[in-house]
Amino acid sequence: MHRHGFGAIILPSGTLEVTVPASTVADLLTLPRIATPDPTTTRSRTVRSVTTAPRGIEGEGFPVRRAFAGVSVAELDPFLHMDQMGEVEYAPGEPKGTPWHPHRGFETVTYMIDGQMQHSDSNGGGGLIGGGDTQWMTAGSGILHIETPPESLVASGGLFHGFQLWVNLPAHNKFAAPRYQDIASSHVALLSSADGGALIRLIAGEIGGHRGPGSTHTPITLIHATLHPGATLTLPWRPDYNALVYALGGHGTVGTDHRPLRDGQLAVLGDGDSLSVAAGGHQDARHADGVDVLILGGQPIREPVAMYGPFVMNTREELVQAFEDYQAGRLGVIPAGRLPHVGS
Repeated sequence: MHRHGFGAIILPSGTLEVTVPASTVADLLTLPRIATPDPTTTRSRTVRSVTTAPRGIEGEGFPVRRAFAGVSVAELDPFLHMDQMGEVEYAPGEPKGTPWHPHRGFETVTYMIDGQMQHSDSNGGGGLIGGGDTQWMTAGSGILHIETPPESLVASGGLFHGFQLWVNLPAHNKFAAPRYQDIASSHVALLSSADGGALIRLIAGEIGGHRGPGSTHTPITLIHATLHPGATLTLPWRPDYNALVYALGGHGTVGTDHRPLRDGQLAVLGDGDSLSVAAGGHQDARHADGVDVLILGGQPIREPVAMYGPFVMNTREELVQAFEDYQAGRLGVIPAGRLPHVGS
C-alpha cells in the first residue's frame, strides 16, 4: 500500500481510504457527496491563464513557491499573496520559521499538510498547527506575530509542507479588532465528489449546501481536494466569485478546455457557475496516490490596494501611518518573556 503526504492510502483491493487526524474514511462514498452540476443548465469556467510559481526563501530561510507571482491583483481579488511552504524534508536542526513581524489590513490563513508550526501573536492568540490544521489570523487594525517550528521538529527534522494565504479586507474592516481562529483538522468539513473519486476538505465558505468552519470577513470559499488518479471533480461555483486552482502535487487538467496543470502551477478561471479539475491517470511515484489541489475563490472587493511588506491598505497615506504606528508600538508589543526570535 502507498501513503500520500496527507494520508490517502490505496489498499490492495483498490479502495481509496483517506485518513486525517481524528478521522478515518474507509470509503469516500460514506461522506456527504457534492452533486455534479448539470452541464445543460450551468456554464463551466474555462481557463484564462496558467502560471508557474517561482521559488524563493521566506523568513529565516525556509523554501517557498510564490503561487500568485505574475498574476494581476484584479484577477486575484480578494486574495493578495500565497506561498506554498515546502514541500521539503528537513534534516535535524534545519527547520526554520519567521521572526516577530507586524501585519495590518488583511487576514493570513496558514494551513499545514505535513509537519508542524507554532504561532504566537501580540493579541494572545496562537498555538501549534499541523496535520490538516488551519490558523486563521485577522490582523485588522494591527498585530505582531511569530511563526516557528516546535523544538521537537527542530530536533528531529522531517517533512514540512503547507501554505499561507493572504486575504484582503475591505476598507470598512481594515481596522477591525484582531482575531485568531484555530481550526483543527477534525472540524474541517469532509465531502466527496459524486463518484467517490475525490476527497474535498472544505476549510471555509460554502459548496453544495455544506459550510466550512472558517469565519471570514470577506466572502470566500477555500478547499483542499485530493483526486484519485484518473478522477474528475466538478463543483458548483458562485458566479460572483473569482476562481483559482493551484496544484500542490501531481498533474492533471483544469477547466472544460482541459488545460494541463502540474505541481507549482496556478490556473485562473474565467466566468461561469461551475468548475472542473481532473487528475492524470498515471502519476509519478511521489504522487501515486492522487493529485492535491487548492481551489479558492471569493467576492472581489474592487477597492484600491496599497501594499508594502506586511501592510495592505487603500492609500499610500495609510501605509505611512501603518509604519508610524508600528514604530510607535501601537500595533502591539511582544508578550512578556517572549524575546524577538533570532533563529533555531
